[in-house]
Amino acid sequence: MPTDQTRRRFIQATGVTSVAALAGCAGGGGGGDGGDGNETDDGGDGGDGGTSNRLSWHAGGTGGTYFPLSNEIKTIVEANTDFSLNVQSTGASVENVGSLSDESADFALIQNDIASFAKNGEGIDAFEGNPIESLQGVATLYPETITLVTLAGNDISTIDDLSGATINTGDLGSGTQVNANQILESAGISDYSEQNAGFSQASEQLANGDIDAAFVVGGWPVGAIEDLANTNDIEIVPISGDTRETIKSDASWFADDTIPGGTYSGVSEAVETVAVQAMIATHSGVPADTVETVTAAIFDNLDDLSIKTDFITVDSAQDGMSIELHEGAAAYFDA
Repeated sequence: MPTDQTRRRFIQATGVTSVAALAGCAGGGGGGDGGDGNETDDGGDGGDGGTSNRLSWHAGGTGGTYFPLSNEIKTIVEANTDFSLNVQSTGASVENVGSLSDESADFALIQNDIASFAKNGEGIDAFEGNPIESLQGVATLYPETITLVTLAGNDISTIDDLSGATINTGDLGSGTQVNANQILESAGISDYSEQNAGFSQASEQLANGDIDAAFVVGGWPVGAIEDLANTNDIEIVPISGDTRETIKSDASWFADDTIPGGTYSGVSEAVETVAVQAMIATHSGVPADTVETVTAAIFDNLDDLSIKTDFITVDSAQDGMSIELHEGAAAYFDA
Protein backbone atom coordinates (compact mmCIF):
# COMPACT_ATOMS: atom_id res chain seq x y z
CA MET A 1 0.00 0.00 0.00
CA PRO A 2 1.32 3.51 -0.69
CA THR A 3 2.42 5.51 2.30
CA ASP A 4 3.10 9.18 2.95
CA GLN A 5 6.09 9.84 5.14
CA THR A 6 8.76 12.37 5.89
CA ARG A 7 11.92 11.64 3.92
CA ARG A 8 15.45 11.76 5.21
CA ARG A 9 18.64 11.88 3.20
CA PHE A 10 19.17 8.15 3.02
CA ILE A 11 16.10 5.96 3.16
CA GLN A 12 15.36 3.21 5.60
CA ALA A 13 15.08 -0.09 3.74
CA THR A 14 12.04 -1.36 5.65
CA GLY A 15 12.13 -5.06 6.38
CA VAL A 16 15.77 -5.48 5.37
CA THR A 17 17.72 -6.70 8.37
CA SER A 18 21.07 -7.59 6.84
CA VAL A 19 23.04 -7.68 3.63
CA ALA A 20 23.04 -11.45 3.79
CA ALA A 21 19.24 -11.48 3.70
CA LEU A 22 19.30 -9.53 0.44
CA ALA A 23 21.43 -12.14 -1.25
CA GLY A 24 18.60 -14.66 -1.10
CA CYS A 25 15.88 -12.34 -2.43
CA ALA A 26 16.21 -12.58 -6.20
CA GLY A 27 13.81 -10.24 -7.94
CA GLY A 28 13.38 -7.72 -5.11
CA GLY A 29 15.29 -5.35 -2.87
CA GLY A 30 17.97 -4.62 -5.42
CA GLY A 31 19.36 -1.69 -7.31
CA GLY A 32 19.20 0.36 -10.46
CA ASP A 33 18.26 -2.45 -12.83
CA GLY A 34 15.86 -4.43 -10.64
CA GLY A 35 13.27 -6.78 -12.10
CA ASP A 36 12.17 -10.36 -12.51
CA GLY A 37 14.41 -13.27 -11.50
CA ASN A 38 15.83 -15.38 -14.32
CA GLU A 39 18.90 -17.36 -15.25
CA THR A 40 20.49 -17.90 -18.64
CA ASP A 41 21.60 -21.49 -18.18
CA ASP A 42 20.87 -24.53 -16.06
CA GLY A 43 22.50 -25.52 -12.81
CA GLY A 44 23.20 -23.82 -9.50
CA ASP A 45 23.95 -20.15 -9.27
CA GLY A 46 26.28 -20.24 -6.31
CA GLY A 47 29.74 -18.74 -6.69
CA ASP A 48 32.87 -20.63 -5.76
CA GLY A 49 35.39 -17.83 -5.41
CA GLY A 50 36.66 -18.48 -8.93
CA THR A 51 38.16 -21.87 -7.98
CA SER A 52 36.55 -23.70 -10.92
CA ASN A 53 35.85 -22.76 -14.52
CA ARG A 54 32.22 -21.94 -13.70
CA LEU A 55 31.66 -18.39 -12.48
CA SER A 56 28.48 -16.77 -11.18
CA TRP A 57 27.63 -13.33 -12.57
CA HIS A 58 24.68 -11.47 -11.03
CA ALA A 59 23.00 -8.91 -13.28
CA GLY A 60 19.66 -7.12 -12.86
CA GLY A 61 16.09 -7.27 -14.04
CA THR A 62 15.14 -8.42 -17.51
CA GLY A 63 13.44 -5.05 -18.09
CA GLY A 64 16.66 -3.07 -17.62
CA THR A 65 20.15 -2.89 -19.16
CA TYR A 66 22.17 -5.06 -16.75
CA PHE A 67 20.68 -8.36 -17.91
CA PRO A 68 21.16 -8.09 -21.70
CA LEU A 69 24.59 -6.51 -21.27
CA SER A 70 25.64 -9.29 -18.90
CA ASN A 71 24.61 -11.88 -21.46
CA GLU A 72 26.74 -10.19 -24.09
CA ILE A 73 29.64 -10.26 -21.61
CA LYS A 74 28.92 -13.96 -21.00
CA THR A 75 29.29 -14.64 -24.72
CA ILE A 76 32.57 -12.73 -24.89
CA VAL A 77 34.10 -14.35 -21.81
CA GLU A 78 33.13 -17.86 -22.87
CA ALA A 79 34.51 -17.29 -26.38
CA ASN A 80 37.86 -15.98 -25.15
CA THR A 81 38.59 -17.89 -21.92
CA ASP A 82 38.09 -21.31 -20.38
CA PHE A 83 35.49 -19.88 -18.00
CA SER A 84 31.73 -20.27 -18.26
CA LEU A 85 29.46 -17.57 -16.82
CA ASN A 86 26.11 -18.28 -15.20
CA VAL A 87 24.25 -14.97 -15.59
CA GLN A 88 21.38 -14.54 -13.15
CA SER A 89 18.72 -11.84 -13.19
CA THR A 90 18.32 -10.26 -9.74
CA GLY A 91 17.02 -7.16 -8.00
CA ALA A 92 20.40 -5.59 -8.92
CA SER A 93 22.73 -3.36 -6.89
CA VAL A 94 21.85 -3.86 -3.22
CA GLU A 95 20.95 -7.51 -3.64
CA ASN A 96 24.07 -8.07 -5.72
CA VAL A 97 26.27 -6.62 -2.98
CA GLY A 98 24.76 -9.21 -0.64
CA SER A 99 25.58 -11.97 -3.14
CA LEU A 100 29.17 -10.76 -3.42
CA SER A 101 29.39 -10.48 0.37
CA ASP A 102 28.41 -14.11 0.95
CA GLU A 103 30.35 -15.17 -2.18
CA SER A 104 27.35 -16.70 -3.93
CA ALA A 105 28.35 -14.43 -6.83
CA ASP A 106 31.84 -13.99 -8.25
CA PHE A 107 31.01 -10.88 -10.27
CA ALA A 108 28.05 -8.50 -10.34
CA LEU A 109 26.85 -5.25 -11.83
CA ILE A 110 26.08 -2.51 -9.29
CA GLN A 111 25.79 1.27 -9.08
CA ASN A 112 28.87 3.21 -7.99
CA ASP A 113 26.95 5.01 -5.23
CA ILE A 114 25.70 1.69 -3.79
CA ALA A 115 29.26 0.36 -3.96
CA SER A 116 30.47 3.30 -1.90
CA PHE A 117 27.65 2.89 0.65
CA ALA A 118 28.41 -0.82 1.04
CA LYS A 119 32.17 -0.46 1.32
CA ASN A 120 31.89 2.31 3.91
CA GLY A 121 28.97 0.87 5.89
CA GLU A 122 26.62 3.82 5.42
CA GLY A 123 23.77 5.25 3.38
CA ILE A 124 21.30 2.33 3.50
CA ASP A 125 20.17 0.51 6.64
CA ALA A 126 21.36 -2.81 5.21
CA PHE A 127 24.91 -1.40 5.20
CA GLU A 128 24.75 0.98 8.18
CA GLY A 129 27.55 -0.04 10.54
CA ASN A 130 28.12 -3.17 8.46
CA PRO A 131 30.80 -2.33 5.87
CA ILE A 132 31.36 -4.95 3.18
CA GLU A 133 35.13 -4.98 3.37
CA SER A 134 35.54 -7.74 0.79
CA LEU A 135 33.77 -5.73 -1.94
CA GLN A 136 36.16 -4.67 -4.70
CA GLY A 137 35.86 -2.97 -8.06
CA VAL A 138 36.68 -4.16 -11.56
CA ALA A 139 35.60 -1.40 -13.94
CA THR A 140 33.02 1.33 -14.47
CA LEU A 141 30.93 0.98 -17.60
CA TYR A 142 28.37 3.66 -18.45
CA PRO A 143 26.08 6.29 -16.94
CA GLU A 144 23.02 4.91 -15.16
CA THR A 145 20.51 7.52 -16.14
CA ILE A 146 17.82 8.61 -13.69
CA THR A 147 14.64 8.58 -15.81
CA LEU A 148 11.49 10.10 -14.34
CA VAL A 149 8.69 8.84 -16.56
CA THR A 150 4.98 9.61 -16.64
CA LEU A 151 2.13 9.43 -19.15
CA ALA A 152 1.47 12.48 -21.29
CA GLY A 153 -2.04 12.92 -19.83
CA ASN A 154 -0.92 13.09 -16.20
CA ASP A 155 -0.11 16.83 -16.27
CA ILE A 156 3.37 16.28 -14.83
CA SER A 157 5.95 18.26 -16.77
CA THR A 158 8.34 19.35 -13.99
CA ILE A 159 9.54 17.74 -10.80
CA ASP A 160 7.51 20.31 -8.83
CA ASP A 161 4.36 18.73 -10.27
CA LEU A 162 5.04 15.59 -8.23
CA SER A 163 3.56 17.12 -5.08
CA GLY A 164 0.58 14.98 -4.10
CA ALA A 165 1.38 12.36 -6.73
CA THR A 166 1.64 8.58 -6.39
CA ILE A 167 5.18 7.65 -7.39
CA ASN A 168 6.92 4.32 -7.90
CA THR A 169 10.39 4.89 -6.45
CA GLY A 170 11.74 1.42 -7.29
CA ASP A 171 11.99 -1.85 -5.41
CA LEU A 172 11.97 -1.46 -1.62
CA GLY A 173 15.53 -1.01 -0.37
CA SER A 174 16.93 -0.71 -3.88
CA GLY A 175 19.45 1.69 -5.32
CA THR A 176 16.65 3.17 -7.40
CA GLN A 177 14.64 3.91 -4.25
CA VAL A 178 17.67 5.54 -2.64
CA ASN A 179 18.26 7.73 -5.68
CA ALA A 180 14.57 8.61 -6.06
CA ASN A 181 14.17 9.68 -2.45
CA GLN A 182 17.40 11.69 -2.54
CA ILE A 183 16.16 13.55 -5.61
CA LEU A 184 12.68 14.16 -4.19
CA GLU A 185 14.10 15.43 -0.90
CA SER A 186 16.55 17.75 -2.65
CA ALA A 187 13.72 19.04 -4.84
CA GLY A 188 11.60 19.76 -1.75
CA ILE A 189 8.93 17.17 -2.59
CA SER A 190 7.64 15.49 0.58
CA ASP A 191 3.88 15.07 0.15
CA TYR A 192 3.70 12.05 -2.15
CA SER A 193 2.48 8.48 -1.95
CA GLU A 194 5.10 5.83 -2.56
CA GLN A 195 4.82 2.56 -4.45
CA ASN A 196 7.69 0.07 -4.68
CA ALA A 197 8.18 -2.26 -7.62
CA GLY A 198 10.64 -3.10 -10.38
CA PHE A 199 10.77 -1.38 -13.75
CA SER A 200 8.48 -3.73 -15.68
CA GLN A 201 5.78 -3.60 -13.01
CA ALA A 202 6.13 0.19 -12.74
CA SER A 203 5.44 0.46 -16.46
CA GLU A 204 2.32 -1.65 -16.02
CA GLN A 205 1.22 0.56 -13.12
CA LEU A 206 1.60 3.67 -15.27
CA ALA A 207 -0.31 2.11 -18.14
CA ASN A 208 -3.11 1.06 -15.77
CA GLY A 209 -3.33 4.45 -14.07
CA ASP A 210 -2.28 3.05 -10.68
CA ILE A 211 0.59 5.53 -10.31
CA ASP A 212 1.33 8.99 -11.67
CA ALA A 213 5.08 8.70 -12.26
CA ALA A 214 8.00 6.31 -11.82
CA PHE A 215 11.73 6.57 -11.31
CA VAL A 216 13.82 4.20 -13.40
CA VAL A 217 17.61 3.94 -13.11
CA GLY A 218 19.49 2.36 -15.98
CA GLY A 219 21.32 3.03 -19.19
CA TRP A 220 19.04 4.32 -21.92
CA PRO A 221 17.14 2.98 -23.66
CA VAL A 222 15.54 0.99 -20.82
CA GLY A 223 13.50 -1.87 -22.25
CA ALA A 224 10.55 -1.41 -19.91
CA ILE A 225 10.23 2.27 -20.89
CA GLU A 226 10.57 1.41 -24.59
CA ASP A 227 7.71 -1.07 -24.25
CA LEU A 228 5.57 1.50 -22.44
CA ALA A 229 6.30 4.17 -25.05
CA ASN A 230 5.29 1.82 -27.85
CA THR A 231 1.78 1.49 -26.42
CA ASN A 232 1.25 4.78 -24.57
CA ASP A 233 2.08 8.47 -24.97
CA ILE A 234 4.81 9.03 -22.39
CA GLU A 235 6.63 12.07 -21.08
CA ILE A 236 10.13 12.12 -19.61
CA VAL A 237 10.19 14.71 -16.83
CA PRO A 238 13.39 16.79 -16.84
CA ILE A 239 15.66 17.10 -13.81
CA SER A 240 17.42 20.32 -14.67
CA GLY A 241 18.33 23.87 -13.70
CA ASP A 242 18.71 24.89 -10.08
CA THR A 243 17.02 21.68 -8.93
CA ARG A 244 19.69 19.60 -10.65
CA GLU A 245 22.46 21.69 -9.13
CA THR A 246 20.97 21.22 -5.65
CA ILE A 247 20.68 17.46 -6.19
CA LYS A 248 24.33 17.22 -7.22
CA SER A 249 25.38 19.35 -4.27
CA ASP A 250 23.46 17.12 -1.85
CA ALA A 251 24.79 13.84 -3.30
CA SER A 252 28.19 14.02 -4.97
CA TRP A 253 27.85 10.78 -6.96
CA PHE A 254 25.22 12.32 -9.25
CA ALA A 255 26.46 13.79 -12.53
CA ASP A 256 24.78 15.66 -15.38
CA ASP A 257 23.21 13.49 -18.06
CA THR A 258 20.94 13.94 -21.06
CA ILE A 259 18.51 11.50 -22.66
CA PRO A 260 18.77 12.18 -26.41
CA GLY A 261 15.65 13.03 -28.37
CA GLY A 262 14.25 10.00 -30.15
CA THR A 263 15.46 7.54 -27.51
CA TYR A 264 11.84 6.68 -26.76
CA SER A 265 8.89 6.74 -29.14
CA GLY A 266 7.06 10.06 -28.99
CA VAL A 267 9.81 11.89 -27.06
CA SER A 268 11.52 13.94 -29.77
CA GLU A 269 13.40 16.49 -27.66
CA ALA A 270 16.47 15.84 -25.50
CA VAL A 271 15.72 15.73 -21.77
CA GLU A 272 18.19 16.83 -19.08
CA THR A 273 18.58 14.67 -15.97
CA VAL A 274 21.23 13.19 -13.67
CA ALA A 275 23.02 9.84 -13.56
CA VAL A 276 25.14 7.54 -11.44
CA GLN A 277 27.60 4.98 -12.91
CA ALA A 278 27.15 1.28 -13.60
CA MET A 279 30.16 -0.81 -12.67
CA ILE A 280 31.45 -4.37 -12.47
CA ALA A 281 32.26 -5.49 -8.92
CA THR A 282 33.75 -8.61 -7.42
CA HIS A 283 35.05 -9.70 -4.02
CA SER A 284 38.48 -10.32 -2.55
CA GLY A 285 37.95 -14.10 -2.51
CA VAL A 286 38.10 -14.33 -6.31
CA PRO A 287 41.71 -15.08 -7.37
CA ALA A 288 43.65 -12.30 -9.06
CA ASP A 289 44.34 -14.35 -12.19
CA THR A 290 40.60 -15.09 -12.59
CA VAL A 291 39.66 -11.41 -12.34
CA GLU A 292 42.48 -10.40 -14.68
CA THR A 293 41.49 -13.02 -17.25
CA VAL A 294 37.81 -12.05 -17.21
CA THR A 295 38.64 -8.33 -17.29
CA ALA A 296 41.00 -8.81 -20.23
CA ALA A 297 38.44 -10.87 -22.14
CA ILE A 298 35.85 -8.11 -21.79
CA PHE A 299 38.00 -5.08 -22.49
CA ASP A 300 40.12 -6.68 -25.22
CA ASN A 301 36.93 -7.54 -27.12
CA LEU A 302 34.72 -4.47 -26.70
CA ASP A 303 33.97 -4.53 -30.44
CA ASP A 304 31.84 -7.60 -29.78
CA LEU A 305 29.45 -5.60 -27.58
CA SER A 306 26.34 -3.98 -29.04
CA ILE A 307 25.07 -2.31 -25.82
CA LYS A 308 26.48 0.98 -24.47
CA THR A 309 29.35 0.91 -26.95
CA ASP A 310 29.72 4.71 -26.87
CA PHE A 311 30.51 4.59 -23.15
CA ILE A 312 32.34 1.34 -22.36
CA THR A 313 36.03 1.90 -23.08
CA VAL A 314 39.37 0.98 -21.55
CA ASP A 315 40.22 4.66 -21.08
CA SER A 316 37.04 5.41 -19.10
CA ALA A 317 36.93 2.16 -17.12
CA GLN A 318 38.11 3.79 -13.89
CA ASP A 319 36.06 7.00 -14.17
CA GLY A 320 33.83 7.19 -11.11
CA MET A 321 35.34 4.08 -9.50
CA SER A 322 34.15 4.53 -5.92
CA ILE A 323 35.83 1.57 -4.17
CA GLU A 324 39.16 -0.21 -4.00
CA LEU A 325 40.15 -1.97 -7.23
CA HIS A 326 40.66 -5.75 -7.16
CA GLU A 327 44.33 -6.62 -7.73
CA GLY A 328 43.41 -8.69 -10.80
CA ALA A 329 41.66 -5.73 -12.42
CA ALA A 330 44.53 -3.44 -11.42
CA ALA A 331 46.98 -5.83 -13.10
CA TYR A 332 45.07 -5.49 -16.37
CA PHE A 333 44.49 -1.74 -16.36
CA ASP A 334 48.00 -0.91 -15.09
CA ALA A 335 49.75 -3.13 -17.64
